[in-house]
Amino acid sequence: MKKLDETVKKETLYIAAWTLILSAVMQSVFLVIGLWKPDVLFGNLVSAAAAVLNFLLMGITVQNAVEKDEKDAAQLMRFSQSMRMLMQLALGAVGVFFFNPIAAILPLFFPRAAIAFRPLFGKKQSAGEDE
Repeated sequence: MKKLDETVKKETLYIAAWTLILSAVMQSVFLVIGLWKPDVLFGNLVSAAAAVLNFLLMGITVQNAVEKDEKDAAQLMRFSQSMRMLMQLALGAVGVFFFNPIAAILPLFFPRAAIAFRPLFGKKQSAGEDE
């Protein structure tokens, strides 16, 4: 197995950190409104883990696809997307049927929120840094 690229590691840690932060906020909201139960926590854990794992697997796939020709890379990306979607559906279904449905579905969208926040909290470069 090839070594994991530093960019994939860094971006996955970024997604994991934001998923953890947003999960804590979600847990707090459930607690404040009086609906917190252990099934909220476990649904959150399952879906948050699925979301972060999905992002990591996507990064690994892109890392591998870069080294292939265009046709093989496109085929690899399509296959990976299908398999990752099935994984998320399976883990999401476990979360929905066995735990709190809201707590099991919402964390699947946390990586999208993290990506949307990226320009706000990303590393800013000044014009003089490129030299």
